[in-house]
Amino acid sequence: MNTLIILIIGVPILEVYLLIKIGSQIGVLNTISLILITAIVGIAYARHEGFNTLKSGISQLKKDELPIYEIISGATLTFAAILLILPGFVTDVLGILLIFPYTRKLFIKRFSKKNHKNNDEKKNFIDGEYEDIDDKN
Repeated sequence: MNTLIILIIGVPILEVYLLIKIGSQIGVLNTISLILITAIVGIAYARHEGFNTLKSGISQLKKDELPIYEIISGATLTFAAILLILPGFVTDVLGILLIFPYTRKLFIKRFSKKNHKNNDEKKNFIDGEYEDIDDKN
C-alpha cells in the first residue's frame, strides 16, 4: 500500500520536474512535440504488437492450448498504451519498454516469479494421504 501511495505522488512530481528541465533545455514547443510524437508512434506500435499477440493467441487456440502468455501480454500492451497516452517522459520510457517483446517478457517474468514465490511461501501445510489402522487386527 505504501508503494502505491509513493508512486501516485512521486511519478507526477518526477514528470513535472523532467518536463520543466527538458523544456528549459530544448524549448516548450519541442518538448510538447516530443511528447506528442512519442505518444503517436508508441500507440501505433502498441497496436501493431497487439495484433501480433492476437494472432499468436488464435494460433494457440487452434492447437487446443490455453494462450496464457498472450493474455498477459495483451494486458501489458494495454497498460503500455495507457502509459504512452499520459504526458511525460518517465511514463513514455516505461510504456516503450513494455511494448518491445523482449523487455515485455523480462517484466512479465520478473513479476510472475515474484507472485509465484509469494504464493509458495503462504503454504504452511504438507499434502499427504493417511490410512486409519485398527489395533484389533
